[in-house]
Amino acid sequence: MNQDWTTKEVNLIVKDYFNMLQLELRHQRYNKASHRRFLFPLLNNRSEGSVEFKHQNISAALIKMGLPFIKGYKPRFNYQKQILEKSISEYIMQHRLSLEKDFERFSESIIINEQSKSKIDFSNIVDEEPAISVVNEDEPLYRPIKINYLKKEQNNQKLGEEGEKLVLEYEKWSLIHAGRSNLADKVKWISKDSGDGTGFDILSKTLNGRDKFIEVKTTKLSRETPIYLTKNELSFSLLKERDFYLYRVFNFDTNPQIFIRNGHYNDFCKLEPQSYKGFFI
Repeated sequence: MNQDWTTKEVNLIVKDYFNMLQLELRHQRYNKASHRRFLFPLLNNRSEGSVEFKHQNISAALIKMGLPFIKGYKPRFNYQKQILEKSISEYIMQHRLSLEKDFERFSESIIINEQSKSKIDFSNIVDEEPAISVVNEDEPLYRPIKINYLKKEQNNQKLGEEGEKLVLEYEKWSLIHAGRSNLADKVKWISKDSGDGTGFDILSKTLNGRDKFIEVKTTKLSRETPIYLTKNELSFSLLKERDFYLYRVFNFDTNPQIFIRNGHYNDFCKLEPQSYKGFFI
């Protein structure tokens, strides 16, 4: 059985992870295998699987901190909380200036490759939802940067509009492809026409003509990225539970894909409160 990772080992893999992450955030190519080969001689006879798992642990810790992560390393939340989060926090504090610039650019920029968009295959755009992951800890022990850049990316108006536009086009295509072009004409972009206070973004139709209330959440990261929602959105999903659909758009800047969930948010999400209002008594 493998021994727990030492502080020295964790510091080494955290440093290497951030080297890759910054390259990814800057849209520069890198080779994960080369990075692993560099690491192996510095570690205590760790297997390739062990190194992969630790990379995934780092992704999970960054998600809990509200920070972007490497898309290719699916988050795994069962990790040495104290040692790993402390190492990540210390690295971020030591390289805060350059990392914050990359995080800010990630949350505010949107790269739209018009040529790639024109080649989107709607027949293959819907993908599987993420596998269920167990998240035991609600809050990280360390939060070296107070800004939640995952939430800030989701609130990027341009990114949100592009994701909604993609879903709007997909819904029309889907109905036309199913021989219901008469229903495709009834698909409406509600958030663009009526604003964001309705609790959903797009009004579409099922094949039998029933209303579909669609909320779109878009990210440039992978499908495991958490979503952020308002109290109004949560209430609306409960009110229209049978007809409410979440369309999660992910990998938007490289290969846009969607997974779809139907029902109330509590049916398919573990919800964590993000803020409270206090009245004096």
